[in-house]
Amino acid sequence: MTTEKTLGFIGLGVMGEPMCRHLITKSGSPVVIFDLMPEPVGRLVSIGARAAGSAAEVARAADIIFVSLPSGKHLQALCEGPDGLIAHTAAGRTFVDLGTSPLKLSRELAARFEAKDVAYADAPVARTRQAAEQGTLAVTVGGSEPVFARLEPLLRCFASEVTHCGEVGSGQVVKILNNMVVVGTVAALCEAAAIAGSTGMDTKFLFDAFSKGSADSFALRNHGLKSVALREFPLRTFSSEYMLKDISYALAMAQDAGITAKGAGRSEELLKLAVEKGFGAEYWPVIVRLIDGSADNPPPPKS
Repeated sequence: MTTEKTLGFIGLGVMGEPMCRHLITKSGSPVVIFDLMPEPVGRLVSIGARAAGSAAEVARAADIIFVSLPSGKHLQALCEGPDGLIAHTAAGRTFVDLGTSPLKLSRELAARFEAKDVAYADAPVARTRQAAEQGTLAVTVGGSEPVFARLEPLLRCFASEVTHCGEVGSGQVVKILNNMVVVGTVAALCEAAAIAGSTGMDTKFLFDAFSKGSADSFALRNHGLKSVALREFPLRTFSSEYMLKDISYALAMAQDAGITAKGAGRSEELLKLAVEKGFGAEYWPVIVRLIDGSADNPPPPKS
């Protein structure tokens, strides 16, 4: 795949660095990058990227600007103000939010960029750090048909599933509600594991049996068997703090719609408690420790 357009990438964290690496090696485009941490910048420069001195410099240099940040608050801070991306992105460019951001914020930023004739797409990514390394992420995209057509080949550099969900904001709706459902499913698995454990049954045996019946799911096979059953909740994976953020976005949408989402509320309670207990940086299925009563005597997390 080749294109003459210059790509920009801001935010080279756990997910951003491997996504950017795939763009550098597969897109055929020049890629200009920025991050506050010099280490990922140096690694990507060594394979062909050009380092910028600021996020604003990326915005001025790139035709398509990808941003991968931890939260909507970080995105808003990056975009607003005299040094923000809104001020420095020229007409005719395209801005792509790869993070998970509140629906209201996505629509507000899109309107402000589009007032400058800058196209906007929300394209939050799903799946794990390993999927980011392998280029097999899932991306849900909100934006116009022409914008999606322009972005899809680039997104497929690091994603095996790319779904156009509708206009701006719809990608965020799908991603946020997907996470809401996943947390609810895993919470039910954790409760089942705790109850089975009280009878003397091993969690892995229980989940293996589930996988052969109607309780089978992606959540069971990945979060359940690979994390809950093994009691492994590594750092630098999707943390309790990050998942709490996503659930808060789901509950905000529910509140705006006048819907009482009791299941999501329970998930929020568990994730808040996980953070309070000191598990905020650990992989979020650590909520099983709150359910099975082992939270007060946990082993050290694996890095």
